[in-house]
Amino acid sequence: MSAVVAEPPVTGPYLATEKLRGVLLWLIGFAGAFVFIEPSPYEIVGVVAIILFAANGLSLSAALAPLILLLILLNVGYATAVVQVSDQAKPVIWVLVSAFLAMTAIFYAAMLGSSTQRRLDLLLRGYVAAALIASAVAVAAYFHLMGGASDMFLLYDRARGTFNDPNVLGAFLVLPSLLMFRRLLAGRRVIRSTLMLLLMLAGLFLSFSRGAWGQFAFAAMLVMSLTFVTSSSVRERFRVVVVAVLGLLVLAGAVAALLSIPQVADLFTQRANLEQSYDFGRYGRFGRYALGAETALEHPFGIGPLQFASLFTEDPHNTFLNAFMSGGWLTGFAYFTLSLVTLAMSTRLVFVRTPWQPIYHVVYAAYVGVVAESAIIDIDHWRHYFLILGVLWGLMAASRPYLPAAPAGSPTRSVLA
Repeated sequence: MSAVVAEPPVTGPYLATEKLRGVLLWLIGFAGAFVFIEPSPYEIVGVVAIILFAANGLSLSAALAPLILLLILLNVGYATAVVQVSDQAKPVIWVLVSAFLAMTAIFYAAMLGSSTQRRLDLLLRGYVAAALIASAVAVAAYFHLMGGASDMFLLYDRARGTFNDPNVLGAFLVLPSLLMFRRLLAGRRVIRSTLMLLLMLAGLFLSFSRGAWGQFAFAAMLVMSLTFVTSSSVRERFRVVVVAVLGLLVLAGAVAALLSIPQVADLFTQRANLEQSYDFGRYGRFGRYALGAETALEHPFGIGPLQFASLFTEDPHNTFLNAFMSGGWLTGFAYFTLSLVTLAMSTRLVFVRTPWQPIYHVVYAAYVGVVAESAIIDIDHWRHYFLILGVLWGLMAASRPYLPAAPAGSPTRSVLA
């Protein structure tokens, strides 16, 4: 086994600085659920955190070079394309926000280069706390338990919680739901984890986001499979199977209870139908894909951010296509390459024994799910996408010293895993 570089002792001035860093990491994870306005609390906390970490030493590992290079190319494409619509304020602001979000991904990856486990837990604890609040607000608003204020947290009779869009709420809840699901598979804090998971899944369900439903179902199966394969004993594998079966029964019961409410059942029937009216026709979702692809071939520098809807009535609802349209070929190929490289490199490490392997599986599954969903929706400004992307790259870099290690032995469990 190769030697692993020890983390610096948490004492003296370093302890005080690290505590402040920990508070900011928790806050930035927590602030991700409150994005009613721009700049949102997430941007404010993010800027403070980045400045503090950078001022006190934030090193960029060579392993992060592909991430940094591809994010730079992606944003250079945006900056080039926005020139043609620079007389409009919204596209310019959109590009600036895109650059900031790319910076947050690099920040997440870089800050995990030191005190990896502790910092990861603090960031994800904040994320989980935000998810619980967003879910509670979504459920309460959907059933009008908040009086006249309930309508503020609904859109088209769908729960949007503390987000602007129900689809973003649903997608945001996937990662924390997977964290609770993984903790159940490990047999830890079963009652508490079950209640937290059910609350978040209720919020996810009431968002009526078909993409989020599919993303969670796929990612949960992937986490369960990876947990089963990497378990070190027959007993652990048996527990995974039992939890999975019981979980399906409980989930089925919860869904059945929700569907017994007429308004839920009616909207579920409508949303579960694969043939939505806005998906078909010349300017439907799939028609826009074809029209957008033709336009992208004719505009190597794109048409500029936020211009697609002016040509084809609605946004593209496809991040791959939107990258080509908003930033030209440079951005389009950069996003495609970033997705491909991240998937390829992260898959190599799923079986590497590290102290954070359980969480790595969760983040990996969440990334696979969100990239798949990006083919049917625009995730360009989803804060949690950049968090997942950065955390995954940070864990990939931190896991490199463990590559030559023998696969035997059990990884140290995280408090969230």
